[in-house]
Amino acid sequence: MQCCRTSRTPAAEMAPLSWKDALLSALDYKTEKYVIAKDKKVGLLYRLIQLFLIGYIIGWVFLTKKGYQETEESVESSVITKVKGVVFTNTTASGPRLWGPEDYVIPHQGEGVLFITTNFIETPNQKLGYCAEVEVPDGRCTENGDCAEGKTVVAGNGVKSGRCLRKEHNSTGTCEIYAWCPIERSHRPCVPLLGKTENFTIFIKNFIRFPKFGFSKSNVLETPKDTYLKRCSYDEVTDPYCPIFRFGDVVRRAGHDFQDMALLGGSIEVLIEWYCDLDRGYSACHPRYSFTRLDSSAAANVVSAGYNFRYAHYFKSASGQVHRTLYKVYGIRLDILVYGKAGKFNIIPTVINLGSGFALMGAVSI
Repeated sequence: MQCCRTSRTPAAEMAPLSWKDALLSALDYKTEKYVIAKDKKVGLLYRLIQLFLIGYIIGWVFLTKKGYQETEESVESSVITKVKGVVFTNTTASGPRLWGPEDYVIPHQGEGVLFITTNFIETPNQKLGYCAEVEVPDGRCTENGDCAEGKTVVAGNGVKSGRCLRKEHNSTGTCEIYAWCPIERSHRPCVPLLGKTENFTIFIKNFIRFPKFGFSKSNVLETPKDTYLKRCSYDEVTDPYCPIFRFGDVVRRAGHDFQDMALLGGSIEVLIEWYCDLDRGYSACHPRYSFTRLDSSAAANVVSAGYNFRYAHYFKSASGQVHRTLYKVYGIRLDILVYGKAGKFNIIPTVINLGSGFALMGAVSI
């Protein structure tokens, strides 16, 4: 239905509008014209698109993505870890030894990143002195001139003394160095000496907080029973609120065999995810765990396989001379990451998503 405010002659229509007419035209109310098409195909297409959009708005926007909620992803988190278990070793270098968490867990403070030793190479009773360098390119020599005194051996273990040590006159030898002697002799271990760490337990305690909603929770079951943590073991179905994990199960959940990984070490990501629908209450917010191996040696036979580093224990002999025992340790590094997302009903996102839905419905006729 159309309505004209005044009737104009062709001549009047050609005349320019006065400022008064332009101002009054802003107050005109206009309606649309509708054309009904008697075509079943067009009508069916129109209704199908309408049903699709209604399903999208209700099913996807509101039910799946919870478009009626205000969300927050800036979760505040704290992680505390503790490892328990002891293992006995008896090697030629050090003899019988009992390893506890204070020996094989690094660092000892219980942080969100920890390293658990599963294998090691030991070089005992080193002391400062002169000895032959190992076979590295910068340590090889044929004469004393190749070993400039005071120069550090690149990728080596000490400082050159100026002497070239050779077995025969014309042979290639190695430079004499001032270092911790005897030098560590590199060789790959055949079996993980601390393979029994597979049965150790890892306690992962996680506190999270969503500051926008003032919501806090922990991944530990809230129970008055003091013996709960001494007996429980994590299971995603039967006991999802037990924060105690068997070390071997962590590696298995990452898709690898523990003994294979323990030989040369590796790196595993432990991801704790919190998806909290605060409209459903406190009890509807649960932690979800996933485990992924990160180091490249899991996928290919790379040159620098596994995960290892060195550290030393220093002591003094009866004569007062400083000695040390050098350890090259292999193990599994755990990186514990926390991700969270919380949502709660808010009228503003609800109105915005409803308005977007109505706009889409209005575009169907176009």
